Amino acid sequence: MAHILELTDLHKSFGELEVLKGVSISARPGDVVTLIGSSGSGKSTLLRCINMLEVPTRGNVTIDGETVALSAEGFGRHPTDADQLRRIRSELGMVFQSFNLWSHMTILENVMEAPLRVQKRNPAEIRTQALELLEKVGISAKADAFPAQLSGGQQQRAAIARALCINPKIMLFDEPTSALDPELEVEVLRVIKMLADEGRTMILVTHDMKFAREVSDKVVFLHLGKIEEEGTVDEVFGATKSDRLRQFLSAAGHA
Repeated sequence: MAHILELTDLHKSFGELEVLKGVSISARPGDVVTLIGSSGSGKSTLLRCINMLEVPTRGNVTIDGETVALSAEGFGRHPTDADQLRRIRSELGMVFQSFNLWSHMTILENVMEAPLRVQKRNPAEIRTQALELLEKVGISAKADAFPAQLSGGQQQRAAIARALCINPKIMLFDEPTSALDPELEVEVLRVIKMLADEGRTMILVTHDMKFAREVSDKVVFLHLGKIEEEGTVDEVFGATKSDRLRQFLSAAGHA
């Protein structure tokens, strides 16, 4: 089966600080790839490079066989084909740490906005899909509420429904529960687990090692901008090779 995502030799620098130092990762359709590592290891930067919220200083991003067109490598590098970038971004659903819902729109309007404005799809069709997705994530009763009227867990589930409504090829999750209290975290993780069980392709950054064990097909441990270790759940958690990973898992209480 062909890869749906290929990251090839990604480097990313912010001024003098090199955050990614040559990272290559691939995923096949239906894979759940989980990125773990200490704060500052490059996990979120790597995720943001996939949809060009951060443009890699060097290396390439290929989505479903199509490589994002970028200018020459180095500082100031940028996408060179705006239409391609728009199309590829519309195939990537991203869920952030901090929900990023539009406060002046209802939850239903939030979920409908991107397919309506970016994908130019039929409004009636989008509304039907949006309501089905809100039902799927367990907050259909909140369709006409505004974000400020929802708990953090409900807002994050709304953000997941919004990402799903563009019918993405790949879902990107950047520490989706880090801003939540433990009891609210559980309801969001339940939704993500449901999506994994459905066979959705997902790239997930998480600090929750128990959850990583439950949902991952592949686990990638980043340390100081490089891949220190990667493999299946059994390989990474059960047959750890790297001393650094062993220390990380011990500190996380999952030795």
